[in-house]
Amino acid sequence: MLRNKLIPIAAVTAGAAVLGTAGIAAAQTKYPPPTNPKATANKPKGPFKTLKVNKKTGPYKTIQKAVNAAKPGDTIRIANGTYKEGVKVSGEGKRYIKIIGNPASPEKVVLDGTGLKGAAAQQAIQINGANEVGLQGMKAKNYKANGFFAINVVGYTMDRLIAERNGVYGIYAFNSKGGTMKNSVAYYHNDAGFYIGQTPPQSKPVRSIVTNVQSWGNVLGFSGTNMRYVTITKSKWFNNGTGIVPNALDSEKFAPPEDNVIADNDVFWNNFNYRVGAPFPLRKSAVGEIPYPTGVGVLLFGGRDHIIEKNRFFGNWLVGAGMLQQLLLKEVGAQNLEGNQIKDNAFGKNNTDLNGRDLFYDGNGKDNCISGNTGVQITAPADQSTFAPCPFTGNNAFSSTAQGEAIAWATSTDPTASFVRHPHTPISGITPLETFSKTGNYGPKTP
Repeated sequence: MLRNKLIPIAAVTAGAAVLGTAGIAAAQTKYPPPTNPKATANKPKGPFKTLKVNKKTGPYKTIQKAVNAAKPGDTIRIANGTYKEGVKVSGEGKRYIKIIGNPASPEKVVLDGTGLKGAAAQQAIQINGANEVGLQGMKAKNYKANGFFAINVVGYTMDRLIAERNGVYGIYAFNSKGGTMKNSVAYYHNDAGFYIGQTPPQSKPVRSIVTNVQSWGNVLGFSGTNMRYVTITKSKWFNNGTGIVPNALDSEKFAPPEDNVIADNDVFWNNFNYRVGAPFPLRKSAVGEIPYPTGVGVLLFGGRDHIIEKNRFFGNWLVGAGMLQQLLLKEVGAQNLEGNQIKDNAFGKNNTDLNGRDLFYDGNGKDNCISGNTGVQITAPADQSTFAPCPFTGNNAFSSTAQGEAIAWATSTDPTASFVRHPHTPISGITPLETFSKTGNYGPKTP
């Protein structure tokens, strides 16, 4: 399931969109193979035990030993301290267990991958095939792959977590059905702070909820390759290279992304030019690979039936919100944008913190609409010839010129070349991030 989400320049032809996400640092990571996650037949009835972890006094001196001893539905409580281990929670026999650190001060229970070798160095906690596991009140840092990771499950809860400077993703779910990420913060990742990908199609969808999180200082705030049934709400996405990117790629199953909602978020200042300096190691890109354009709040790169509404977009110096065809997808039937809505959003913070361009749409696909947005000043195309008001059915008005403009953004050797800079309205405690400095206070370090 490992992905290289960069696309070679050689594949570009006239009118073709070329975009991929940032490179992956842990290219040799071995993840569990995807399976078909199924709901747990029987919820555990107890009696349940509480297993205590204390690295000095025990009775369990490592988290993994407590997990090994836990039965379905048990609770593991971790004392404050730093734990040098990579924890695996695997199989039906670990369903419904709760792993709890310090919910009031999650920075006091730290899983640190520094100095670890082999599999232990990859993830702080990996949940595989264990449904409805809960993680709460912990911090993961310095793992080669990811911080907190759920795969092949139906349901999970990740609450009051901190992910700092892990190799790929901070808080991550893959090939899973349903789950919740909430009240958490992720920063300094060379891919995405939060990620949900390869959601299996479902006749009776189980939604995943991302709420009250903050993601900053990452290449991407949120990445969602071929994700489904996800609601992202009441969260802050700022000071990333790009804010939120649902995307369609061949490297994962079930393209394209669809039936996602991005509502009531603050999406701002996503202008981080990580290529000229970053607090994390960058992947050594192969010749000709191109990342997503920097300076974008939300970008649909392919996708169906997304609702982007009631968000606040400001200070993104390339584009606030946009939609672009995934022309290079091998699955031709999944390339086009269909049934997406960008409506009732507020742009430019009441004219005090403007985007470079508020809206972009290349006009690809059908049944896509844009309307009811306030504060819109500059669009691409400027004449809004590709825009149709909501509701709308029928073929949209494609513009090769508009699509070519997006290609130019992506292929420029200077990712800031097309920025339209405006002054930022100060926000207490947050420094705008374009060029990284060790002295910058770019976002909160705790939820």
